[in-house]
Amino acid sequence: MNTAIIGAGAWGTALAIVACQNGHTVTLWGHNSDHVAALERTRTNERHLPGFAFPAALRLEADAERAVADADLIVLAVPSTAFRSIAGRISSAAGLVVSVTKGIEAGTGLTMSGLIAEMIPRALPAALSGPSLAVEVARGIPTAVVAASVDPAQAKRIQTAFHRPSFRIYTTTDLVGVELGGALKNVIAIAAGVCDGLGFGDNSKAALITRGRAEITRLAVACGAEPSTLSGLSGLGDLTVTCFSRHSRNRAFGERIGRGESARDILAASTSAVEGHPTTRSAHELALRKGIPCPIIAQVHAMLFEGKEPRRAVIDLLDREPKAED
Repeated sequence: MNTAIIGAGAWGTALAIVACQNGHTVTLWGHNSDHVAALERTRTNERHLPGFAFPAALRLEADAERAVADADLIVLAVPSTAFRSIAGRISSAAGLVVSVTKGIEAGTGLTMSGLIAEMIPRALPAALSGPSLAVEVARGIPTAVVAASVDPAQAKRIQTAFHRPSFRIYTTTDLVGVELGGALKNVIAIAAGVCDGLGFGDNSKAALITRGRAEITRLAVACGAEPSTLSGLSGLGDLTVTCFSRHSRNRAFGERIGRGESARDILAASTSAVEGHPTTRSAHELALRKGIPCPIIAQVHAMLFEGKEPRRAVIDLLDREPKAED
C-alpha cells in the first residue's frame, strides 16, 4: 500500500516506521524543510523520537502535494491547531484519509474527521486512536488501538495497513466516540497532572479519572457517540495511560501548572504540541453549547484561561453539592 504520513512529529514518525515494517511504500512529510533535510541526512528523528533509525524504504518529503500523490492511504498526524490549514494543502486528495490527531477545533466544535470532510471533499474520513505512546509503539512494546470509520470496510483497510503482532488494531464504526474520547481525555490528563503537581495521592487520581470518564461519556454521547466506546481503548484505555504515564505531555504539562508555572511559559519552551491546552477551550465551549455539566473540564478551563489558582480549583471541584454517582 502506498501510504503518506503527513506530520513528522513523534506519532507520525512511529506510524511511518510501523507502516514500513508492514512492507508498505511510505512517505513522511514535515512542514519545515530544514527539519526534513535533517531527517534525510541523519535518518532518525532526534527532535521528536530519538533513538530510532528510519527503515531504508522510508521516503522524506517537504512538499505536501507531492507527498500524497498516488497515495492509497493518507494519515494526518499534525497538531489540531494546524489541522485545518494543513488539510487545506492537500484538498484535492481523494480516498481514505485517517486522523491520528486528538483534538476539537475551537469555535466550530468539529473533530478532525469533520475537518477532513470539510477541507478534503473527496476524502473518506477515518481515525486511529487509543492508548498509544509513540515511543512504546516504535519500540515494539505491545499496544492496542482502534480504527474508526462509518464504513466498516474502510476501518478494516486501516486495520490491515497497520496491524502487527505488537500493534493490535480493533475496528469500530463509532467515529464520533473514538475521536471525542481521544480528545477529551487530554483535558482530564491535565487535571491529573495538576494533582501530581499539588502532591496529591493515588486516591485523588483514581477519583479524578473515574469522574473524568463520566464527563467524557456524557459529553460524547450528547454528540452522538455510543456509550460503550468510552469504556473501550479509545476512551478508558487512552484516558488511563495519559493520566499516569511519565511520557504523557498533557499530564506533565498539568503537573507543572500544579507546581505554579504559567501555561504561557511552559508552552513557549515546548518543542511538541500539548493538545489538551487548546482542547480545554474547545471542550468547554462544546459542553456549554450542549448544556452538559462537565465540572472537571470547567475547572481546567478556569486554571488555563481564567487565571484560577490550581488549589482553589480543586477545592471548588470538591465543594460542590453532594449527589448520587452517575
